[in-house]
Amino acid sequence: MRQTLRVAALSLATAMVFAFPALAADTAQNFVTKAANGGMFEVQSSKIAQDKLQDQGLKDFAQKMISDHGAANAKLESIAGEQKLQVPANLDAAHKSDIDKLQSAKAPVDAPYAAMQKAAHADAVSLFEAYAKDGDNAALKSFASETLPTLKMHQQMIEKVATTAPASESTTPAVASSGSTNPAAPVPGANSFTEAQAKTAIEKAGYSNVSALAKDDNGIWRGTASKDGKSTPIALDYQGNVVAGNK
Repeated sequence: MRQTLRVAALSLATAMVFAFPALAADTAQNFVTKAANGGMFEVQSSKIAQDKLQDQGLKDFAQKMISDHGAANAKLESIAGEQKLQVPANLDAAHKSDIDKLQSAKAPVDAPYAAMQKAAHADAVSLFEAYAKDGDNAALKSFASETLPTLKMHQQMIEKVATTAPASESTTPAVASSGSTNPAAPVPGANSFTEAQAKTAIEKAGYSNVSALAKDDNGIWRGTASKDGKSTPIALDYQGNVVAGNK
């Protein structure tokens, strides 16, 4: 019986040894794919938003994204080529959807652009931190470590700049629709705001006593808040539009 267990354990260990190289290669490729998608999104979204932004701080931020991420993208592509890894030529569906939303949105796009940048940099910092710590490819791990401080700086910048960016009001159409009236906010869509971030965004729009926040099936945060001494239903969509009296 013991001999049988030893043989089984040895067989399992041998299988694991041969499995690890394949897993490692997949992990490296996965990092390249995600990092490239994030980097391309930063450049493309910032180029689209530049002419539609109202806040000068956000305009400056967008230009820095084009410059910094453009350089990082080129470096990642070079390293990936040396490591025989594939860099995606086009954005994945999720990032492409956000790009389409920015392209069709009516100016100013300060709120949705800032919201997208917050979410994108939160994802990027998490991705690069994890790979810098436990990455399986030395060259990519070094790239992640060297790029991480810049990503964290970007994250701090957008958090600071977003507080001064003009908030969208319910009277402002959130998305432009060709040949038809623009739909009123809140706009359905994948919402990256956490409950705490949603509350903060609503408070920055001039409301207090924000409570009972819950995200509905359309990705819209809904709850109640007070303004001018009156309590009202409140909603926050993925673009950062704050809408009162919307149930």
